[in-house]
Amino acid sequence: MIEHFFFCPYCGAEISMLLDQSVTKQQYIEDCEVCCNPINVDFVVEEGELVYFEANSIEQ
Repeated sequence: MIEHFFFCPYCGAEISMLLDQSVTKQQYIEDCEVCCNPINVDFVVEEGELVYFEANSIEQ
């Protein structure tokens, strides 16, 4: 697992997320631990290193 810090696209709080590096490409929705809004998480891991990460709000 990789711990990655980023800012919530809704409330701006810095949060951390554990990313599973055993799957090279993932996209899923996880709630912000501060404001509870859904965040679309998209990331890519290559050779055990995080090479791409994006966290966006869900358009409602």
